[in-house]
Amino acid sequence: MKIVFITGLSFFMSLLSLLNIKPAQPQETAIPLCHAPAQDGEGNDMSAMAADPAFQRLHEAPLPFTYVGAGEMIKFSTPDGQSANGFLLKSKKNSNKWLLVYQEWWGLNDNIKQQAETFYNDLKDVNVLAVDMYDGKVATEPSEAGKLMQSANKDRLASIMKGAIEYAGPKAEFASVGWCFGGMLSLQSAMLEGKKAKGCVMYYGRPEQDVEKLKTLDTDVLGIFGSQDKGITPESVKTFEENMAKAGEKVTVKMYDAGHGFANPSNPVYNKEAAADAYKLALNYLKDKLKA
Repeated sequence: MKIVFITGLSFFMSLLSLLNIKPAQPQETAIPLCHAPAQDGEGNDMSAMAADPAFQRLHEAPLPFTYVGAGEMIKFSTPDGQSANGFLLKSKKNSNKWLLVYQEWWGLNDNIKQQAETFYNDLKDVNVLAVDMYDGKVATEPSEAGKLMQSANKDRLASIMKGAIEYAGPKAEFASVGWCFGGMLSLQSAMLEGKKAKGCVMYYGRPEQDVEKLKTLDTDVLGIFGSQDKGITPESVKTFEENMAKAGEKVTVKMYDAGHGFANPSNPVYNKEAAADAYKLALNYLKDKLKA
């Protein structure tokens, strides 16, 4: 006669198995990658991220700033039958060269308008269009920005970008630049521009990691990131480089010893030295790509 001893733990696990109950899994504590687009049918990743307090803490409220300078607000049609807004600095000479500027998660605020003018002044004969991706809404607090990003629809975002591209005309040549949320959009815009794309600069934005989508790029990419960024981590940037190589595309990455949002002068974590060097790098890249 055999006697079988069952420990309390093994008995408990056996009971769970018989009842088809799975033990609770440990909670994931890592900060998700910054600015993932909403995935219809697969859960709204962007909404979940924007509502995450850990994600919001990466974005301190911008310091007060009022832009006074050149440029004008315009409206343009979008393929979804609506219209969108943009801040336009038109070249003094007729030009088919365009720089599309994409906002941070705050919206098209005065800081982005000033940055658009800075590029405009330093580039020659280039139209600069800062695209309003929130349809007129602007946030000043992380919780507000989170709500705006939560409500952003991927189809609407794509339609706004397509509308801006169509507004520039059939002979337009494009480069794009964006920060944070706009860094992601800059890369997406370059893919939408097709053979009209001449350059793409993305500052600490969530990289596209789908190799098949990356294969659609017709331009190289300049990626500017921070080694202290807890949203767009150096590991995710490395994966992006690997996936770009798999796609047969070229990316140049510059990693600064700085945190998320380091290039924004209205951001409390602004790093003046890194921002200045990054701007010089981006400007020289854009001058070369746009012949400007």
